[in-house]
Amino acid sequence: MPANETAPPVKKKGRRARLIVLTLVLALVAGLGYGAYWSVDTVRASFPQTTGSLELPGLTGTVEVKRDSHGIPQLYADNDRDLFRAQGFVHAQDRFWEMDVRRHMTSGRLSEMFGSGQVETDAFLRTLGWRQVAKTEFDSKLSPETKANLQAYADGVNAYLKDKSGKDLSVEHAALKLSDGYTPEQWDPVDSVAWLKAMAWDLRGNMQDEIDRALMSGKFSKEQLNQLYPPYPFDRNKPIVEGGKIESGKYAPQGTTPARTGSGSASGSGSGTGTGSSSGNGTGTGTGTGTAAGTGTTSPAGATEGLRTQLTALSKTLEEIPALLGPNGSGIGSNSWVVSGKHTTTGKPLLANDPHLAPQLPSVWYQMGLHCRKTSRECQYQVAGYTFSGTPGVIIGHNQDIAWGMTNLGADVSDLYLEQVRPDGYVYDGKVLPFATREEVIQVAGGEPKKITVRTTNNGPLVSDRSDELGTVGTRAPVDASAPDRGNGYAIALRWTALDPGKSMDAIFKLNRAKDFATFREAARDFEVPSQNLIYADNKGQTGNIGYQAPGRIPVRNLGDGKMPAPGWDSKYAWKGTPGSTAGWIPQDELPWDYNPKRGYIVTANQAVIQPGAGKYPHTLTTDWGYGARSQRINDLIEAKIKDNGKISTDDMRTMQMDNSSEIAALLTPILSKIHVSDPDVRAAQKLLDGWNYTQEPDSAAAAYFNAVWRNILKLSFGDKMPKELRVEGSCLSVRDETAGPDDDLAEEVRECGEREPDAAQPDGGDRWFEVVRQLIKDEKSAWWASPATRNEKATTTRDELFARAMADAQWELTAKLGKDRTTWSWGRSHQLMLRNQTIGTEGPGFLQWLLNRGPWNLGGGEATVNATGWNAAGGYGVTWVPSMRMVVNLNDLDKSRWINLTGASGHAYHSNYTDQTDLWAKGELLEWPFSPEAVGKAAKNTLTLKPAGS
Repeated sequence: MPANETAPPVKKKGRRARLIVLTLVLALVAGLGYGAYWSVDTVRASFPQTTGSLELPGLTGTVEVKRDSHGIPQLYADNDRDLFRAQGFVHAQDRFWEMDVRRHMTSGRLSEMFGSGQVETDAFLRTLGWRQVAKTEFDSKLSPETKANLQAYADGVNAYLKDKSGKDLSVEHAALKLSDGYTPEQWDPVDSVAWLKAMAWDLRGNMQDEIDRALMSGKFSKEQLNQLYPPYPFDRNKPIVEGGKIESGKYAPQGTTPARTGSGSASGSGSGTGTGSSSGNGTGTGTGTGTAAGTGTTSPAGATEGLRTQLTALSKTLEEIPALLGPNGSGIGSNSWVVSGKHTTTGKPLLANDPHLAPQLPSVWYQMGLHCRKTSRECQYQVAGYTFSGTPGVIIGHNQDIAWGMTNLGADVSDLYLEQVRPDGYVYDGKVLPFATREEVIQVAGGEPKKITVRTTNNGPLVSDRSDELGTVGTRAPVDASAPDRGNGYAIALRWTALDPGKSMDAIFKLNRAKDFATFREAARDFEVPSQNLIYADNKGQTGNIGYQAPGRIPVRNLGDGKMPAPGWDSKYAWKGTPGSTAGWIPQDELPWDYNPKRGYIVTANQAVIQPGAGKYPHTLTTDWGYGARSQRINDLIEAKIKDNGKISTDDMRTMQMDNSSEIAALLTPILSKIHVSDPDVRAAQKLLDGWNYTQEPDSAAAAYFNAVWRNILKLSFGDKMPKELRVEGSCLSVRDETAGPDDDLAEEVRECGEREPDAAQPDGGDRWFEVVRQLIKDEKSAWWASPATRNEKATTTRDELFARAMADAQWELTAKLGKDRTTWSWGRSHQLMLRNQTIGTEGPGFLQWLLNRGPWNLGGGEATVNATGWNAAGGYGVTWVPSMRMVVNLNDLDKSRWINLTGASGHAYHSNYTDQTDLWAKGELLEWPFSPEAVGKAAKNTLTLKPAGS
């Protein structure tokens, strides 16, 4: 699932006075300027009551809240409404600041809290209309039972808010109240539904790849683009589902078939749009927009540069949107796998999951148990796992019968469309159609309101309206002769499945109640957005059962493959079905699934779901999979363990989660070790690689050096050749003046600087780049190995020359960073994790950040390893995403399951449970996860009884 889950970094513009106020208030909080009274009163005023009793209006009976030493709560109630009312109350106790910021973000109202610096972000989010879609879902899509649970949850949050403001809610609220008199409003059930839109935004698929390819198309040939986006290596890295086919309108896996999943119609109709794998840039057919639409037509002079400028503006706009769960790109993902009881020491399945999301403080996850004292029609839940504060139910976890995990499927569920705009509308199939419009007013703390107009086409809202640069999108975009007159330019619209109302909230409650694979699959039918890989295990029968389901609303396209922005004026490129319709999706009955495969295990780690092609799977889910480095490593670890009838234990699963092996190191190190280098310092660094086993432990000098070499290989061979829009901001190169003619040998060089944020730049070093280099490694004279001379370095023309130069650059880089003594080098010193408060801890005075942020931690692991502590090779070595939690569920004895969170249960900066799990997490340790009443009771350190009002 696949960060910055609460809000974007707060901009300094328009907020200087507010930051000063926050600094002063937090100085007082720390007891530095006003004495111990402020320290105790302001810091502790918002800490939750965890013992004794409290009245909670609306309850019909008592609810017990049992917390262990880490503050993890387990709730016990006698009916569903009491259970979810209490969940809302407890979430608010620990995480209301996070919840409050989230709902302002999802509704495009951050400016009400943080001032004018958030107006542009709010305007973009209002254009997307998350809140409107969520309200439609609540009003007309969700079941009565789901709506009742959402209302009960909201009532619990509001009971907590009653008569509270400022310091009673959090230190952050105290600062806002003093600076602006801010008081939170009541929680609404739609606030909970809207969070799923934010979750879907970060897991939306290949939008960034679509932009990047279009930007690259102005500089690289089609052949070069195909080299930079190679096909998925099905011959080497297994897909999730092997075999299987569609028969009579239903997908049929290889192996055992379970009981039928019950009634329910497929959501949509239509056939697939092709069978190709991720084979590069591709070509379109029919009328189109040249490279912008993937037709391969020749671009008029300057046209590509015009498109590059405008797509860059869109990319920058997207960077301003809160990355709630992680950087959207090759790194975001997760690991999950399940092993049949036939191959475990327990005799029942073991299921592991660790979603890779951006590090944040507090963690996006909140651990919790929801228990009915006695299960019945009135009280249906016996479930524990990871929740989202602000949303009822459990997202990932287990109940008394089954366990489930999630990873990002990565389906291509979003497309950008170029739109030909006229004064009275937009062009569609030769006609001018009127925009659907709505007015939005953005309220600004300490400033004047801003009014915007949102315009929507058949293909979705015009996201280009939210940027001055994008106001004339497509002014010089390449088009062929059949395209409509460009007029004042093309705009850009976004078609995205999450903007169609759905029933994903229903799916959460159904998953929590599921008792077997049939009811699990029935729940998955409603898990429309975001599209996730769902894995399954149960404790039925002698060895239990394992399974997999690919759910999600995945579009069926007419023409085009979603790799490039498409011509919005031509209905041939539209999705089958129109926005708001139920047609045009791959039928749920035809999405891949698996059940008790003969191999005895299932691995999902963002690799290809299934191999498409003639005689194979007919639908196109995406062409931008992860490339399978992590998934295949997990497959290999499992197979090695069960070879010769070996058995896998809970601790084996934990050890696999911490595997640090580097696939790219195994490929390149033997070559690097043989390269002749003359510089004695570089030769000494090279010797660090001798005998290295390619594992990236935090204390490894070899890992530190190899990753520096890998980063410099990528920079020299690909990064310096990228268009400036994809290079790191501030990274400057001397290039030939592009305005000069092709025969102008005297053209002056100009300074060209990169424009991307470090965690979004290319090449990012993910497993797509593993595959790029793997495909080129035998071609020692490939043009990609050429790099120009510099003041200190000779030009390179071959692979080994470039590798030698990268080794020298890496040696100097690490000497500057880690010191001359190579015996003190370690990967962890380069590869550090900082946990930052995502609202006011990412920017502003250093003292304020010191108060709210924690770290650093020196980590092992790395990019595309199982222990996926990701980093962007273009931007540096700092950790940009992490296993945001880890769990191993033991279906034989649920009390022997294990779990860990990245931070802690509390969102209060000075609470003992703020980051109390982080040290354990960094070491790869797991906590006991009690589930039975006896185990929960034994682990409980504090018990709070919530009572009906007046009782």
